[in-house]
Amino acid sequence: MQSAKCNRLRRIINLRYLIHQWRLKSRTIRKSRSNAAPPDVPAGHVAVHVRSRRYVIRASYLNHPVFQQLLSNAEEEYGFEHDGPITIPCDECLFEEILTFVSATDLRRCGRAVESRPLLGEESVW
Repeated sequence: MQSAKCNRLRRIINLRYLIHQWRLKSRTIRKSRSNAAPPDVPAGHVAVHVRSRRYVIRASYLNHPVFQQLLSNAEEEYGFEHDGPITIPCDECLFEEILTFVSATDLRRCGRAVESRPLLGEESVW
């Protein structure tokens, strides 16, 4: 009778320990998922929002002086501790022109030929 009570008590203690470990593990998984990039953003890229549109750009573009200015404007407008994705406070047309300029500059710097491609959502003519 005494050993049956001890075994039952041990099982209860083991179950409580397993539940505690499971809760700790689920918290860390939840935290790591919240800090992870969205699944549609490839490695080396970052998602930015301009007005109502979302763009996925190369992370290296953020080092360009034009993007540095856009990021300073975003910091002034939204603050450095802004939650969520990077939001750029400018017109979509202007952002697309900046993106074209920066990508052309990046291609020239890498020694590749510059080619003109339609921007997001426009139909290709080739």
